[in-house]
Amino acid sequence: MAETVVCFCMPEPGHFRLLRTVVERLVAAGMRAIVFTHADFRAGVTAAGARFVDLFGNRPVERADATSRPIPCRYVSHAGTHGEELIEEVRGLAPDLIVYETFSVVGPVVARALDLPCVNVCVGHDLQPERLVSALERDPRVSVSDACHRAVERLRTRFGMQDASPFSYATSLSPFLNLYTEPPQFLAAGRRAPFEPLAFFGSISDHQHRLASERAPRAREDGALRVYASFGTIVWRYFADEAEGVLRALAGASSAMAPVRLTVGLGGARLTPATAAVLGDAGVRVEGSVDQWNALRDADVFVTHHGINSTHEAIYQRVPMLSYPFFWDQPALAGICQEMGLALPLSLSDAARGAVGPGDVKAAWERLLEARSAMRARLSEARSWELDVIGARDEVVERIRALV
Repeated sequence: MAETVVCFCMPEPGHFRLLRTVVERLVAAGMRAIVFTHADFRAGVTAAGARFVDLFGNRPVERADATSRPIPCRYVSHAGTHGEELIEEVRGLAPDLIVYETFSVVGPVVARALDLPCVNVCVGHDLQPERLVSALERDPRVSVSDACHRAVERLRTRFGMQDASPFSYATSLSPFLNLYTEPPQFLAAGRRAPFEPLAFFGSISDHQHRLASERAPRAREDGALRVYASFGTIVWRYFADEAEGVLRALAGASSAMAPVRLTVGLGGARLTPATAAVLGDAGVRVEGSVDQWNALRDADVFVTHHGINSTHEAIYQRVPMLSYPFFWDQPALAGICQEMGLALPLSLSDAARGAVGPGDVKAAWERLLEARSAMRARLSEARSWELDVIGARDEVVERIRALV
């Protein structure tokens, strides 16, 4: 009989993409997968060959906690509020294994209660738990609700998670196995201890890998520099004003430099009318939702916040990057990409999220064009790391199955 794996994912599109790549491999290896996640991901779960269960339909996050900031604190509240109910529901499925992305605190709650092995899918670059918690405890923007504090107490007393905190979404690593969603070159040997037991899985899906071998870049006739800019989805929750400022600067630079074709992907966000007008007047192509894999296939330059999916998609497709990180793991990933020669900073300002004007953008593009040949050589080397980690996935899957 096939082993049954129950998976958990919070309502974060980037996290689901990382988890889905793992689920697809487990299904291909003959395991029966059941994924508890948001209804928005139903089609993706089904396409991965797994069974979908709505984690939030009768258990909305807002009912457990509607006010904590940052928002992932609410996922801790959700786990503490609905843990007992989910334990019993999963018990009825008779699973052999739990797989969860790090923000899904309910994953280890269920695994502990049912005495099951569990596998964590890391959802960011070098997210050292102690450093993250220390930074969050000092951050004046953090606001933890009473509901979250009560949920943390339940996690400690009812579910035996003595180290539970409002920031457990950043610390819920597995004592059995943690899948790192980058090639090993992106995590120095001296920084791996918190993630052990550790296996490297990468973030590029097998579907993307197949598409890359089947499609050639579109023919170019106008000789224009094609620039694609996107700051993902999460940035817009907290830094919408700063993100719009950068887009206005990009629009100003693109209209002043010929020939430049700028495409902006908004990750589902909406621009203010003023910014939309500036981009429209500059002839910028603005897309609310973009097939980023194809957008990068045709791009010469990628202006990015350095989310983990975006960064490694660009590396795989050998697109030079201009870095404008905002928060969380983004500055560190931007830094390592710059050190490796894969990216250049959009602004030379030392200030975090420093103001950027059209002149800064123009200067950054000129630096990139001058360095582009060397960057492409480094990107080709880094792409080989992506291929290596994809090629080693069968071994990682066997390691996962050995836990059962």
